Amino acid sequence: MSEINNKTTASAVNTVLIYTALILMAFIMLIPFAWMISASLKLEKDVFSFPIVWVPSDPQWNNYLEIWNKVPLLTGFINTAKLTMFTTILQLLTSSFAAYAFAKLEFKGRDTLFMLYVMTISIPWQVYMVPQYKLMTWFGLTDSHLGLILMHAFTAMGVFLMRQFFVSIPNELLEAARIDGLSEYGIWQKLMLPLSKPAIATLCITSFTFEWNDFMGPLIYLSSQKKKTIQLMLRMFNTQYSSNYAQIMAAATVALIPVLILFVFLQRYFVEGVASSGIKG
Repeated sequence: MSEINNKTTASAVNTVLIYTALILMAFIMLIPFAWMISASLKLEKDVFSFPIVWVPSDPQWNNYLEIWNKVPLLTGFINTAKLTMFTTILQLLTSSFAAYAFAKLEFKGRDTLFMLYVMTISIPWQVYMVPQYKLMTWFGLTDSHLGLILMHAFTAMGVFLMRQFFVSIPNELLEAARIDGLSEYGIWQKLMLPLSKPAIATLCITSFTFEWNDFMGPLIYLSSQKKKTIQLMLRMFNTQYSSNYAQIMAAATVALIPVLILFVFLQRYFVEGVASSGIKG
């Protein structure tokens, strides 16, 4: 009996230590975001003051109004939302289509092709950046949103994530659907997608976050002012001779809101999707 009590006590202590460590790590990771919000409510001269004043005595809410007049921030929001929404939807479609084929359809060289496709994740973007730009130039898709959308419409990581989840769905369920007369497209639409909400939510969050925060892609391919994204608009707060960091932090805080809202609504599925995709295969 005492041995059982000792094990229970040790388990409880371990649980407390793990949660304490996780809370501490979460707190450390949140410090930069807290500083960003604090700096956005200060005068420019007080942003880098030391010691840090986390709660300004005279919050400068005006910073959140001035950013819309200083640069065309609304245009950046609209352009970023357009690119992000179209790219995320296309990635969900292409990734789930390919994942269904790799997980549930039998064809020669399936596993080898899947492995080769997933291996492209390890290739740095810098390796094929120049050839990709030349290809987009040849197609006349530079300085256009369509070019960025098409370049990001396919993702090996998304295919891997969705495929890992699809593998866990029993084949007997698919056979029963085929007997009932459903085509492969019908099975994908009416069976696989409804059962894969955690994986879809995970891919949606990761794709949305990457596209919303993408800086290098728009910087390289977009030159027209009216086509620039929110991340490029943030760069416009840096002038040749000065930078207003209070307004930069205010604009960065506003730019973070859509990603935060999406994560709040989908975080339950996100955690479930990451956990299930990692242990099934």
